[in-house]
Amino acid sequence: MIVVHPVVELHFRGGFSLWPVGKPTTFDFLRLHGGMSPVDIGTAVMLIVACNDVEGVFPGEDPPRPAEPLDRFLHPLFTTDKLFVAGGMRITDTTTGAALLPGCCSDLNEWRDWLDYLDERSLRLDLGHDPFPLVEVSGGTVRLTPDQEQPGSPVIETSAPGLRRLVAGAEDDLTGFLRSAGVWAEQYLPGRSARLTAALGRALDVVPPQAS
Repeated sequence: MIVVHPVVELHFRGGFSLWPVGKPTTFDFLRLHGGMSPVDIGTAVMLIVACNDVEGVFPGEDPPRPAEPLDRFLHPLFTTDKLFVAGGMRITDTTTGAALLPGCCSDLNEWRDWLDYLDERSLRLDLGHDPFPLVEVSGGTVRLTPDQEQPGSPVIETSAPGLRRLVAGAEDDLTGFLRSAGVWAEQYLPGRSARLTAALGRALDVVPPQAS
């Protein structure tokens, strides 16, 4: 069986204490979905903000960062026009265990490029590098090579229509994450829940769910 999950790249900064996050671990990915624990939600939010934290890289930010530590950290998420989220779609063949993972510099914000590519509306599908994943479509069949530079790399084969449905369905995971993040923010980021959800929606190219 083929499964598709939206994931963010795990990379931890030392000494983070603005809210509870997971402990540093070896390189891996964190799946985004509606059933995440509060710690995993906090970790995901921290990771997404950190992806866009360029303080000191571009002097004279406009508007300038607040002095209060929490708002200072969240500032790039709330003010950056084009947000970047290190990650992408993780595609796994549960029968063989083979998995196509996002390469370095792959952007989860561009997940809809999969749909354009599988609908043959685009010839471009940037999945990053190191590893160097490869996607080939021929006659309604998709061949996914996790690392085209690795001799003997496993190959995942599936149908183009079936994979398209799975990628489109991953939007439910992203929407569920936004809903859970909004609830999480009410406890850990009081007064900022709506703004956080809107910013995460931009970061993940998903319309935030309406508050119930």
